[in-house]
Amino acid sequence: MLLCAMKSKQIELLLKISVFLIFLGRSLQHLFWDAPYRTFFWDESILQPIVEGIFNTSWQDYATSNKTDSAIQNGIKINGLLYLIAAISALVIKKTNIKWFRIPITLGGISLVLLTLLMTKEKFYHFAQFFEHSIQFGLPFVLLYQYNKKSSTIRLIFILNILIALTFFSHGLYAFGFYPVPGKFVDMVIQIFGFSEETAITFLYIAGILDFIIAILIFIPKLRVYALWYAFLWGLLTAFARIVANFYWDFPIQSIHQNLYQVLYRIPHGLTPLLVILILKKYYYEIKKTAFSDGLLKKLKI
Repeated sequence: MLLCAMKSKQIELLLKISVFLIFLGRSLQHLFWDAPYRTFFWDESILQPIVEGIFNTSWQDYATSNKTDSAIQNGIKINGLLYLIAAISALVIKKTNIKWFRIPITLGGISLVLLTLLMTKEKFYHFAQFFEHSIQFGLPFVLLYQYNKKSSTIRLIFILNILIALTFFSHGLYAFGFYPVPGKFVDMVIQIFGFSEETAITFLYIAGILDFIIAILIFIPKLRVYALWYAFLWGLLTAFARIVANFYWDFPIQSIHQNLYQVLYRIPHGLTPLLVILILKKYYYEIKKTAFSDGLLKKLKI
């Protein structure tokens, strides 16, 4: 009983830390850097009728106005504060205070979905761009689901596996070359390993195939633990690669500051597979314990 309780605490803590890192990373991005909100607010095809028809302002004046840009920038900062509050809420939430802390987590989760939609719009509506962030916008809702009285372990494992599969498969589509291979992917491989551009593209091609395989294997009971361990390691490596590939000894603090937020919200790409491994271990432990108890009761004829 004590061992089972300890495992539950570990799972809850790991899930909280994962959600915290996602929100913290996005918070740092919004507070210190930028986010793609202008891809919507400067979209003439969408907003021109509203700007000119309702606000009686020419599109040229709207798009070139310092007030417009300041309003967008202030909105980004406000969203950054929302993510920061959500990050803190993710750490302190528990069954006794869920009534209050679920609000910023829910709002933060919805904001992550909207942010992902904007990034997808910015990348020409590639569906992989949206689903590549499944773990990031999905985990906050998984955290809230865990505190739901109707939650079940089997359903939780299935949801997490879906998020992992979507994230890795979508990432693989870019690495494999189904979509144009992002230049930053190639640059990171070259910077870290010293490969030529051609070798780097081949490396990414193989990594993409492995991503596809992992997305399938995690649903095969006899193989999923091995696949999840690989996903754990690969998820962490690709997260920290952002700093390793872009670190300059001449500017160490700036290098870390400039790339840290990307590392933070990607670390859960590795922690989520680890989370599933822990949940599976707890689940099988409970099954064995129940089976042992039932067998013992039958022997004792109780």
